[in-house]
Amino acid sequence: MYRTKVTVEYSGKGDPARSLALLWRTSERASRKGKPELSVDRIVRAAIEVADAEGLQALSMRRVAERLGVGTMSLYTYVPGKPELFDVMLDTVYGETARPQDVPGGWRGRLEQIARENWALYLRHPWLLQVAASRPALGPNVTAKYDYELTAIDGIGLSDLEMDSVITLVTGFVHGAARGAVEAAQAESRTGVSDEQWWAAHAPFLSRIADVSNYPTAARVGQAAGEALNAAYSPEHAFEFGLERVLDGIETLVKKRSAATG
Repeated sequence: MYRTKVTVEYSGKGDPARSLALLWRTSERASRKGKPELSVDRIVRAAIEVADAEGLQALSMRRVAERLGVGTMSLYTYVPGKPELFDVMLDTVYGETARPQDVPGGWRGRLEQIARENWALYLRHPWLLQVAASRPALGPNVTAKYDYELTAIDGIGLSDLEMDSVITLVTGFVHGAARGAVEAAQAESRTGVSDEQWWAAHAPFLSRIADVSNYPTAARVGQAAGEALNAAYSPEHAFEFGLERVLDGIETLVKKRSAATG
């Protein structure tokens, strides 16, 4: 896990014509010299490996070239620059989500499957949580992913705007839940102290300075949660509990639309 501070990156910062040509592979160039085995796909995969291992703050054309064992300038035969490379990285990892056609459980089962795929994607590539989502990389995988997710709720009585909003709601929830999971996972590696060690160190002092009678509700609920989760916070429980509540809310909307048209 990488240890330096988290930064925020924005997709779509590159030249639109060059980025879209690279994303859709409309004009991939052959090498003029040097390494004939180099390709856009190899460069992108190496960049993803750097980001997975070290975070986006470590990503640079030079760092990618080092991982590939080539000169930095040789990358520019295939990729115009880091902004365009970043867009292709995003589109590539978004192509990893499974898109089965037959998912049990109707629309609710389909949305749950989508949520779990996005959850797993963030845990595989934590650097995705550093990417501002307002300007997506408009590549084939991002487009196919969005189309698949919309298809999961097509024809259940929602308007097109509501369909878009439901997908935004589900993926936005997963994004927030995954951030909590990644932060919890990184806490021990970054501080050198496990959750159990942290609580063991703090508990004696809390028992001395905190009068339970002044905070009875917090004491009762905190104890119940700690005993149930065996921790002060469980990312997995937060995800499972939250996903069910999100789907419950969407079900209420679907029923409301059905009643209005029935």
